[in-house]
Amino acid sequence: MKVELGPLNCLYPLPTTLVGALVNGKPNYMAIAHVGILDFHHISLSVNRAHYTYAGILEQRAFSVNYPSAAMVEVTDYCGLASGKRVDKGALFEAFYGALHNAPMIRGCPLNMECRLTQTLELANHDVFVGEVVATYCDEECMTDGVPDWAKVQPILFSMLDKSYWRLGERFARAWSVGKGYGQSSDK
Repeated sequence: MKVELGPLNCLYPLPTTLVGALVNGKPNYMAIAHVGILDFHHISLSVNRAHYTYAGILEQRAFSVNYPSAAMVEVTDYCGLASGKRVDKGALFEAFYGALHNAPMIRGCPLNMECRLTQTLELANHDVFVGEVVATYCDEECMTDGVPDWAKVQPILFSMLDKSYWRLGERFARAWSVGKGYGQSSDK
């Protein structure tokens, strides 16, 4: 039996990221899970205008998206609780920079994306930033066959539904492959 939940957004869990931007010339990071894929080279961030990092993204026209591992859950959650207006969150991490030179990335995160701000969509309480992924960096030990291995990255998954962090399970099938034989009779 199905239970109606009302207009509940159930697109969770989502990867928890640390979004970085230069604010007043210093790196700052905020925890954010509302990150989306728009196409192969563009992503979206939903950011409340009151966040300290918001101003840095607009000013610099650049930001980073850093994937912390599950081992970083405490400092990641702290970055979502503490405001950069009162705490120097840049001091929590070793920063590095790529081609844009103004999108601080976190060396301790296994995966990092450097993004150029291309568009801003204004909503009631949040703005949606559209970023072009300029470069992606991954720790070599977190790769298999030249691509990020999510079992090795160990991303933190966030669910607003139960306000919890979750771990990723295992790969169990290949996309664009597992369904090729579906619906075909084996008695031909």
